[in-house]
Amino acid sequence: MSPACNIQCKFCKRAFNKSEDRPGVAGRLLSPDKASEVIAKALDLCPELTVAGIAGPGDTLATPHALETFERIRREHPGLIHCLSTNGLLLERYVERIAGAGVATLTVTVNAVEPAILEQICSAIVLDGQLLEGRSAAETLIRAQLAGIRKAAEAGIVVKINAVLIPGVNEGHIGEIARRTREEGASLINIIPLIPQHEMSHIPAPDCFQLAEAREAAEQHLPVFRHCRQCRADACGIPGAKQDLGSLLYESPIEETFSHG
Repeated sequence: MSPACNIQCKFCKRAFNKSEDRPGVAGRLLSPDKASEVIAKALDLCPELTVAGIAGPGDTLATPHALETFERIRREHPGLIHCLSTNGLLLERYVERIAGAGVATLTVTVNAVEPAILEQICSAIVLDGQLLEGRSAAETLIRAQLAGIRKAAEAGIVVKINAVLIPGVNEGHIGEIARRTREEGASLINIIPLIPQHEMSHIPAPDCFQLAEAREAAEQHLPVFRHCRQCRADACGIPGAKQDLGSLLYESPIEETFSHG
């Protein structure tokens, strides 16, 4: 339901497949028209479900797909809590529509709040048809993220921050991310260990001590979410349960229609 992305992070390798168990991967692209059918099937498989979330594999605000889907789900399954994940580049301009679609919680991935650090993580962004790279891209993305977080929080949406912990790049910066985003209204932070891949395949994943230090630094400013399992974008089930029901939901062939923006 998120077929395009408007930024390129050096660790991100988005894909459509049924074999990889990691963020940024989905079995196929769902159209908004099909989403309600999948939700109904998911509720049959697991009546305990209370949350419908859209997390990728592209950015949820780079195309209209995610918000159109939530608007339809809100009409047809009004009891569900809606959650949206985004890189935040377009968040500020879509806050009203996000709130109108019934999104109660929002996750924004913020990997640095200093341009000198972020330009080591994010290669480029595409904003209003313009390609920005390097320091310009980093500065623009940080401004957009912080403004979007502030506006979303003011609208009453609960904002959680995701920060990818990258050894040697932002491992000493996590506390500052938590501090700065809390000032804008964030309520919670999740520290995600780097999966070494793409342009960062040479960087080792953080060990348990590095992860603990980052969480301790973040916890000086925001509560830390500790139950993340780095799920696929099309995961389905109850957190902590052994079974992911996603494989039972998507029976159609994979649609290779993803765009990196």
